Order: sequence, then C-alpha cells, then structure tokens
Amino acid sequence: MPGLIRGVARTAVIAGTATAVSNGVSRRQYGRWEKKAQQEQQQQQPQQPQQPQQAAPPAPAPAAAPATGGMDDKIEQLKQLGELHEQGILTDEEFAAQKAKILG
Repeated sequence: MPGLIRGVARTAVIAGTATAVSNGVSRRQYGRWEKKAQQEQQQQQPQQPQQPQQAAPPAPAPAAAPATGGMDDKIEQLKQLGELHEQGILTDEEFAAQKAKILG
C-alpha cells in the first residue's frame, strides 16, 4: 500500500510541475504574440497618434505542486526542469523560480 500511495503522490507532483511549467510557457508565448501584434499595428498605422491601450489582466500564477516528501521526487522534478531549461522552454528566471518551489 505505501508503494501505491508513493506512486500516486509522485504522479501528482509531476503533473503539478508540468502544469505550472506549461502555464508559464503559455503566458510567455502570449506576451510575445501580443508584443508582435502591437509592433505590426504600429507599422501599419504610423500616421495616427497612439491611444493608450489597456493591458489584459495578468494570468493568475499557477499553484505550486505540494511537496509531498521524498528526495527521489525532488531529484526527478529537478531533472525534468533541467531538461526543459536546456531545451530553451524555460528562461533562467522561470527555472530558478520552479527550482526554489521544489526545494522549498
């Protein structure tokens, strides 16, 4: 039974971390698209004065996955984060923030 609970807890932690990373990537990509759209709009209409635009409210920060325990779980999460960082999916700041959450 403890093996089953550990497996379920590990899955929950990994899923929570993946969700948090995915949300961060989505927000960053949305920001890039928004910036690109604004630049294109400025290039198309340079003769009209720019009116201040209201920015969309920021997306809520993803909830941190609860640290359920074991060092093995933390090591696995750190390995996954390291891979995402090496692939360029996570920025240095996002990597550091997620690492701090895992390590507590």
